[in-house]
Amino acid sequence: MHTGTAMLTIGAFAKASRLSPKALRLYDELGLLRPARVDPDTGYRYYAPDQLEQARLVAWLRRLGMPLAGIRRVCALAPDAAAREIRAHWGRVEAETAVRRDLAAFLADHLDHLSDRLSDRLADRRSDRSSTPPRKDITMLELRYAARSDRGRVRPANQDTAYAGTRLLAVADGYGPAGARAGGAAVTALKALDTAEPPAGSVLNLLEDAVQGATRAVADAAGGAEAGTTLTALLWTGSRLALVHIGDSRAYLLREGGLFRVTHDHTVVQAMLDEGRLTPEEAVSHPQRALLLRALDGTATPPVPDLRLHDALPGDRYLLCSDGLTAVVPDDRIRSLLAAAGDPDAAVRSLIGAANAAGGPDNVSCVVADVVESR
Repeated sequence: MHTGTAMLTIGAFAKASRLSPKALRLYDELGLLRPARVDPDTGYRYYAPDQLEQARLVAWLRRLGMPLAGIRRVCALAPDAAAREIRAHWGRVEAETAVRRDLAAFLADHLDHLSDRLSDRLADRRSDRSSTPPRKDITMLELRYAARSDRGRVRPANQDTAYAGTRLLAVADGYGPAGARAGGAAVTALKALDTAEPPAGSVLNLLEDAVQGATRAVADAAGGAEAGTTLTALLWTGSRLALVHIGDSRAYLLREGGLFRVTHDHTVVQAMLDEGRLTPEEAVSHPQRALLLRALDGTATPPVPDLRLHDALPGDRYLLCSDGLTAVVPDDRIRSLLAAAGDPDAAVRSLIGAANAAGGPDNVSCVVADVVESR
């Protein structure tokens, strides 16, 4: 392979590649960078000068945290294909980091909130002991909400489920022969959260338990048939909304005229967008745009949901919807319809009407909730 090429000793090659002999021996043992020749008597390693570029590439990929199988694959590819593979790897790293970042933010916010509540209790106790009159300036918030689901103009049946209650808002988009039952079962499994305010410090545990329960419910509802569902839900805690999200249904926040997407789609196309392998324009018409990477499908190991905690402000308007809306109605149109509607019921009707006016190719479900001051 390297016939006629002047060989470098491991020491000379280490100096030229700026790698230590120890690293080179490790790469040899791992099968990532084999020496060009090994002396049969002494076992001494010799390298060819044209291996320098590969040595540096292996070192850089190790620094990126790429697994060994990925490094082997990259090293075997042509430069342009290797570049695409590295971009794809980094896109996956960023997506996974974003999930961990969101979870870290959730936990930090949760603990901050718990600390605030403990501080308030201590202040109340001191206030009681000093006979100070109770505070009158605390703003109490509540939700005003509406939910609606529609078959659309093409599908023979509706496999979506939309629910809105005092504390729980949820949308599920079922698929497969038992998709309607799967989506309904997932939402029903969460309805127990609608009955009472979550105790302080338990929101995260409640949402985790709810996903476990929803997984079992979907498996029972499917009855062995191939079926599954997305699940996007918000749980009201009295001042905050805790999100649990799996799949490609979405949650949006309309605040001060701006529309913000709260969720991240768990789809093949979204992963390709994150990795830089697709443009937003290409994603719109991609044949795999509805292929899910995460869903509740009744398997023994439930998917890891996205969890977030949102501070609510008076005047906020939240939207939960299935992809029957977002696939045909662009975000700027959704924003204008949400902003123009006088109340949640008018908002869900106008959004579903817009999806059907655009052809209604899929079931469409919307839940809209306004954060308002209690009367």
